[in-house]
Amino acid sequence: MSTPGTPLIAVTGATGKIGGAVAEQLRDAGLAPRLLVRDVSRAPAWAGDVHVAGYGDEQAARRALSDVEILFMVSAAESEDRLEQHRAFIAAAAHAGVRHVVYTSFLGASPHATFTLDRTHWYTEEALRDSGMGYTFLRDSFYTDFFIEIAAEGSITGPAGNGRVGAVARADVASAAAAILKDLAAGERRHDGVTYDLTGPQAFTMEEAARIITEATGRRTVYRQETVEEAYASRAHYDVPDWEKDAWVSTYTAIAAGELDVVSDAVERLTGRRPLSLRDLLTQGH
Repeated sequence: MSTPGTPLIAVTGATGKIGGAVAEQLRDAGLAPRLLVRDVSRAPAWAGDVHVAGYGDEQAARRALSDVEILFMVSAAESEDRLEQHRAFIAAAAHAGVRHVVYTSFLGASPHATFTLDRTHWYTEEALRDSGMGYTFLRDSFYTDFFIEIAAEGSITGPAGNGRVGAVARADVASAAAAILKDLAAGERRHDGVTYDLTGPQAFTMEEAARIITEATGRRTVYRQETVEEAYASRAHYDVPDWEKDAWVSTYTAIAAGELDVVSDAVERLTGRRPLSLRDLLTQGH
């Protein structure tokens, strides 16, 4: 339970990388967040206030959000009905009396974004704007960690051209979110209705990413440029629906289009420290 007089904060995705890190930082600050999970067995041992609620289960979400004033809403797992899940959860939060929602959106959220999953974020933002609740949007770039993960077998392969991405470390997203939530709990209003673009300290091409990974790890990594047609063909053997393949390919075409070539100082302004670069992640063991 939260300290008397302190607003109760709920954290979704609390067993994931972003939500889990945010929950730990709030705990360390003495704020005792309520954790919303899908599987209670995966909740951290220290958690004393845990509720099971999927985004699409509006009744369970209402119960889980009872007495919550501030909500950290991590976007749901990628799925064809993610927007419907988000809308149901937002409706539940508004019904439960949540005062303010901090939502992890995506850089350049737009109904016309090249990255197909970015469109869902735009419509989720619209639902929050119309909900009557206060809101803060964290528009994250692609995660720097993601490029390290996809390069694990020695290559980054896709139709990204020479486009650049100002990728952001997951750790920096979590620290920025925790800073905002702590401010809100203290009664600060400067984040009301604000959108923050969260990026790393510089934008890099896929060729530069491959070179940095090679230099930092000693593991030879290359960038293999594909056409869009080649990208679909090389992924055709995966047994996944078309919307998922579209998302995979548009990850790279969005970079090629220049839509991710953004560098912001928001992480430093929110956390008080320079954001982690790709090389930092590789050499510091984050």
